[in-house]
Amino acid sequence: MLNAEILREAEQRRLTWRCRRGMLELDIVLQRFVSEHFSGLTLAEMEQLDALLELPDNMFWDLIQGVNSQPGMAESAAILEKLRASRPTAEQETA
Repeated sequence: MLNAEILREAEQRRLTWRCRRGMLELDIVLQRFVSEHFSGLTLAEMEQLDALLELPDNMFWDLIQGVNSQPGMAESAAILEKLRASRPTAEQETA
């Protein structure tokens, strides 16, 4: 295994651990995001996710919901769209 692959796997493990949050709604979205999109993330997207994970839970949730936009979040638009795509649909919420 190449050093770059080892570093990427270590970074993925670290970010997966950081996706564990104190807000149930965020946990659900982030767990789905990790299972559906995580293996295909670029290093730039991992860095964007890492920056988003620095936000307080409520602010992060508002960004995912599209309630409030934060200054300087334009570079995180692609990762936010993937996170939004990981939200449960109304059908999944009632099941």
